[in-house]
Amino acid sequence: MKKLVYLLLLFASSYSLQAQVAEAEVETAIDEIIKKHGMDKSEVMEIASWITDVYGPRLTGSPKLDKATQWAKSELESWGMKNVHLEEWGPFGRGWEMTHFEMHATAPSYWPLIAYPKAWSPPVSGTGVVVYLDIQDEKDIAKYRGKLSGKFVLMDTIRDVDEPFKALAKRHNDESLLKLANAGPPTPRPRRRNRAGGFNLNKAIWKMLGEEKPIAVLDRSYKGDMGTVFVSGARTGKGRARDNGQYVVPQVTLSVEHYNRIFRMMHKNVPVELTIELGAKYTNPDGMEHNIIAEIPGTDLKDEVVIFGAHFDSWHTGTGATDNGAGSAVMMEVARILLQTIKETGIKPRRTMRLALWTGEEQGLHGSRSYVGKHYAEFDSLGWTPQSLKPAQKTVSAYYNLDNGTGKIRGVYLQGNNDVGPIFREWLEPFEEMDASTLTLGNTGGTDHLPFDGVGIPGFQFIQEPIAYFSRTHHSNMDNWDHLVADDLKQAATIIAYFVWQTSQRDDMLPRKEIDEDLR
Repeated sequence: MKKLVYLLLLFASSYSLQAQVAEAEVETAIDEIIKKHGMDKSEVMEIASWITDVYGPRLTGSPKLDKATQWAKSELESWGMKNVHLEEWGPFGRGWEMTHFEMHATAPSYWPLIAYPKAWSPPVSGTGVVVYLDIQDEKDIAKYRGKLSGKFVLMDTIRDVDEPFKALAKRHNDESLLKLANAGPPTPRPRRRNRAGGFNLNKAIWKMLGEEKPIAVLDRSYKGDMGTVFVSGARTGKGRARDNGQYVVPQVTLSVEHYNRIFRMMHKNVPVELTIELGAKYTNPDGMEHNIIAEIPGTDLKDEVVIFGAHFDSWHTGTGATDNGAGSAVMMEVARILLQTIKETGIKPRRTMRLALWTGEEQGLHGSRSYVGKHYAEFDSLGWTPQSLKPAQKTVSAYYNLDNGTGKIRGVYLQGNNDVGPIFREWLEPFEEMDASTLTLGNTGGTDHLPFDGVGIPGFQFIQEPIAYFSRTHHSNMDNWDHLVADDLKQAATIIAYFVWQTSQRDDMLPRKEIDEDLR
């Protein structure tokens, strides 16, 4: 009997050892499994098409964003994600939806205008002549009082357009990557010089425009040409355009070529007449918005989390493809790759892996800041400056973000966190053939990793190829699915999936930077 028990124990021990060896072998090949699902069996472009073609654009507060949010929630549930839910934040203010728009020049001759209304512009219909607002200081405002009703008002001077002898799209080269690699840690931004005079003049101009109520205020796209129009939100003399009850002068941005033509004719004393039809409505009366949260549960370290995310909202002229349907599609694809990897290998994550798709980013990182403020820190009354940390802050190993267009990953901005450099260097080694090897202590700002970094959580944005993001698609009418680069998005999803996996599996949480003593 003792001999039988001994043999059984020996067999069990041998089986356990074989299982451990087999699991270790699978673990060493995990990068190849992730590559297979991320590169060879990718679904990122199909996900992106649903986000953009079907559910774009996704302006915060709009019914289209609500529909997109419900689609993403249902999709993640169908994949097998757990704890899929919408987490409310706000109040953000009223939403806005454009239902119709057309604009034409009717004199001295007819032509259709390339133009887009600014978000939160009210509905308007009318025909009128164009007036140029030539105001150098506040005393010039008086000469326009009583003269702008029923008129179109030009706000900008002419902008010269140079023919594009250089390509708009580009990729990083050795020189630009070396410059990034040699960059030091981020330094605080210097205070802006006092511009109270210009600010007060603009405020006075917009106050006057609100009183005069012209048909519409027109400006030109601040960059771009050949029909590319960069558009964001309307402005007011006081308050925000999305504030309930706030009066907003209708505002339209024209392509630079059409704006310049109108401007030149006016300065030849040739009257220009325009007509506009804008159908729009304010939506979302309760002002509340939602982030999308979904998880792959962990095991022995399940109370610790790895968060990966992107902002789901967009502006309203294109379909929000490179900004930031690309990042959202990649992060959803990351979740799908991880689920497939777990299914194929049978290895479960140790830490919980949490996907977050943020809203309200375009108006000031509202969704991610609200999330961090709800779970990880107490902020001041403005919601910007952390005052103290919550216990759950210690449970987040890392936050990974993607929001710089369609370009593939070339490395990581370390956000001044020098201690993660060797770890990330090792994690990038399996992707050497994918040209992702640059680490920089520097930072790229303006997106959703910042609220996490600001409360001492390791938060990272990936270095991406610039492509034509800032020169052509960012916040423009050309921000559509057709300008996504499929191979680049596949590569990004593959690398991020590996980073999330490795962060989940390592024994220790990622190293953290020193934080202000007041927050410790």
